[in-house]
Amino acid sequence: MPRPRSLTPDRLASAALAVIDRDGLPGLSMRAVAQELGMSTMGLYRYVHDREELERLVVELVLGGVDAGPPDPGTSWRERIEAMARRLRDTVGAHPAVVPLTIVHRHHSLGVLRWSESVLGVLTDAGVEGEQRVIALRGLLSYVIGAIQLEHLGPLSGPGTVAITELPPAEFPHLTETARSARNIDADHEFLAGLALLLDGLGVRGRP
Repeated sequence: MPRPRSLTPDRLASAALAVIDRDGLPGLSMRAVAQELGMSTMGLYRYVHDREELERLVVELVLGGVDAGPPDPGTSWRERIEAMARRLRDTVGAHPAVVPLTIVHRHHSLGVLRWSESVLGVLTDAGVEGEQRVIALRGLLSYVIGAIQLEHLGPLSGPGTVAITELPPAEFPHLTETARSARNIDADHEFLAGLALLLDGLGVRGRP
């Protein structure tokens, strides 16, 4: 007689997320998650078929934590988009190693689907429709995901910026000057200013 299924999807996902947060994405394996749960690898296969299923559980756990509710309708469309972008950045940014999985498995996550639906609602209210709305949503997702990766893997305050400032100015005049300015920009300023440039590019004034 089979033993009762005692592990919930959330507990499995939490164990897999703990492995990723500690050891990075390459450290995720059925064996590592089984050890995190204090069970045998074969025992874990009673709950999930393979690593891909674990990945989906992790993505749903992380993206399910994003507040996807419609932002304050009393604010401008830009302020509402900024609020939605901040929510996604703050939640996923707490687990930066998971970002590649969110790209692969986002279509299976109710969390990101609900977030996208709210963003599309704001864009629609602002008069963005058709192909422009498609590109706007993709652009926002690309920007937020890319910004999270840059913030954690190559922050402006990191050694990469210092290395660029030490390049020969005669050969790299623009890079060295830009790097010197970059040292004064914190992560929040960088994120919000980049988002503003993206929203400016939409060329939308918004409906009254």
